[in-house]
Amino acid sequence: MMIDLFLLSADYKNEAEVGEALAEAFQTRLVKREDLFITTKASYHGHVVEACKDSMKKLQLDYLDLYLVHFPVATRHTGASNLPFHHSYISFSPVIGHLSKTLAGVGETGSALGDDGVLDIDTTISLETTWHAMENLVSMGLARSIGISNYDIFLTRDCLAYAKHGVCVTAHTPLGGAVANTEWFGSVSCLDDPVLKGLAEKYKKTVAQIVLRWGIQRNTVVIPKSSKLDRLEENVQVFNFELAKEDMDLIKGIDRNYRTNQPAKFWGINLYA
Repeated sequence: MMIDLFLLSADYKNEAEVGEALAEAFQTRLVKREDLFITTKASYHGHVVEACKDSMKKLQLDYLDLYLVHFPVATRHTGASNLPFHHSYISFSPVIGHLSKTLAGVGETGSALGDDGVLDIDTTISLETTWHAMENLVSMGLARSIGISNYDIFLTRDCLAYAKHGVCVTAHTPLGGAVANTEWFGSVSCLDDPVLKGLAEKYKKTVAQIVLRWGIQRNTVVIPKSSKLDRLEENVQVFNFELAKEDMDLIKGIDRNYRTNQPAKFWGINLYA
């Protein structure tokens, strides 16, 4: 079964453009709202309800399928973008992939860093306070599901332990972040791994497809980002084959405990992302 998934954020600065495309798609009956799963993230401040309503207004939606706490820290609420990244969205559908020609790559750059390169953190806002506000969104009918994003490894492991209760784990940047993380953090691309290259040859697939399939068979949601239509189409072709158990174990065995996307290098705080 295919899921048409959008992963957005107020800080990615792409909600308004995506909202315009969605409105057009609904009006022309290219796709139905109920056939899409739309996720966005709360900005780093305590105004959770305000932030959610603002995102919904830009997206021109009556509800969100999933609303996430973007990071486990809060910065001073300035109304400006807080994330120094340039992002777009991902879609697992030839229908929504059609929209990528006009939407891919939208976004702006912003920052809440001080002159010393360290985030201006608002320590008066606790994670508990933020979560209670998130729960209110469900009661208000604004979000059907809520969750966390970029919590440290210990909190992530706690969430994995709750999977039996229906918690779904999403793998952000399942291909390691490609060029952006290589330039910013010196990450080693998994696409160059000799073991994965060997499996790609064995299954007659690309290395990226092997990696995505591995994530899917681990019961995680994989959300690779691309602004190229051919790669969007390539990423969809992961449901027509299955990795053997020995190959799943082989991939697990090459874990280097390596972190990509390390905010500590420019935020001054050690967050897991």
